[in-house]
Amino acid sequence: MATPTRNGAAPGAKGNKFANAGAAAGGFVGAMGGSFMPSVNINVNRPAPGGGHAQSLLPAPEFGTPAQVRNYCNTVRAAAVALGIEVAMGAEIFQSVLAQVPDPEGRAFGSRIRAAKVARKMRKSADALRDAAKNAAACYSTFQQEYQEELGRVRHRARKPQAPVMNWAQQ
Repeated sequence: MATPTRNGAAPGAKGNKFANAGAAAGGFVGAMGGSFMPSVNINVNRPAPGGGHAQSLLPAPEFGTPAQVRNYCNTVRAAAVALGIEVAMGAEIFQSVLAQVPDPEGRAFGSRIRAAKVARKMRKSADALRDAAKNAAACYSTFQQEYQEELGRVRHRARKPQAPVMNWAQQ
């Protein structure tokens, strides 16, 4: 009885030397993936007793004051920046994991090409989130420009009265 070799084939039989490459690569990526993975937080939103709503990432869309407009735009920008970074990191990890799956047709670099095609869509999502962050910042800037006259009237009215200036020339 012949002893099996590393890939499970008998010494005289021609085994597929890539038979366990996927499993080996998956084990490697699984072992190393933990050090490259960003932390994942899972939040479970339970409605409050009384029929409350689930908590949102953004504040309530109340635009009664310029401060509320600024707060909403800044919160959208910050959330989009953070999500864009996480999605971009996820796309890189996703591509590296998928590149380890062997190509079914055995094409050279076929697995890398397939992985890049799939990860490209996730990268587009990350780009869209970055664009959302830019547009949220631009929204507040445009708001200030378009409503400059109204904002100026409110700011002027809200100023504290100036203390009288002492004129040393009059005695």
